[in-house]
Amino acid sequence: MGRLAALIALIAAVWVIYHLWTKNNRLSDTEKLIWTVCAIAFSIVTAIIYYFTQYRKIQ
Repeated sequence: MGRLAALIALIAAVWVIYHLWTKNNRLSDTEKLIWTVCAIAFSIVTAIIYYFTQYRKIQ
């Protein structure tokens, strides 16, 4: 179960970082850096927050 949670956390962090730096042109580099650090530190929670605050605005 621990490996599954770690895999989900890794996928969530990679998704946020990828989308942030390739698709999201509305944020400054500083904001992107803050999101990136949060994605690495709190991957699943950050992915959920990013989805509701940034991703849906872009789509």
